Amino acid sequence: MANTAEQSKPRFSPSDVTVVFLLGGPGSGKGTQSSNLVRDYGFVHLSAGDLLRAEQVREGSQYGDLIKSYIREGKIVPMEITVALLSNAMAAELAADAAAPGGADKKARFLIDGFPRKLDQAVFFEDTVCPSEMTLFLDCPEEVMESRLLKRGETSGRDDDNAESIRKRFRVFVETSMPVVKAFEDQDKVVSVSATGSVDEVYARIQEGFQAKGLNPQ
Repeated sequence: MANTAEQSKPRFSPSDVTVVFLLGGPGSGKGTQSSNLVRDYGFVHLSAGDLLRAEQVREGSQYGDLIKSYIREGKIVPMEITVALLSNAMAAELAADAAAPGGADKKARFLIDGFPRKLDQAVFFEDTVCPSEMTLFLDCPEEVMESRLLKRGETSGRDDDNAESIRKRFRVFVETSMPVVKAFEDQDKVVSVSATGSVDEVYARIQEGFQAKGLNPQ
């Protein structure tokens, strides 16, 4: 029995790492605001989407073709794959910190971008990897996000930056990700900010929200 309890413990403890989830519809500004938070708050930015895109082209990956077809169809990749990629990326970062001079003295902060996409992912991550400190939700109207993504699609080269994929991703986000935001709101673990206006205006709102939760720049 003791063994089972031991095995079911999360891989990392909140006393060692701070995990903040970053959620928002496609085009709400997650990538842009992540850069600001990495710079000022000492976060390590982990994008679930970037990890999945890298994995689908990694030589010898057993998941590559599967991930490719899920992303192309606008479907959510099985959570076990995404969570394993995130967990391993966190472990690699902590190992690098421990090896660096003075690196182990600071509590590691991880900003996990675009995840969890569904409620069962949130539960699975918190049970197996680490309970989150909070979720930052970028609240942005659909028409603003669509306009941003179509503009990005002119130069991004991403398969999913086209009108049909964008609409599909909106529907998936509202149906699957908003219940995650609501669930964390019930636990008083959400900083929700309006993601319209300039980058600086949105970032100022984020900083105010973080300060209210006791999370300050490093």
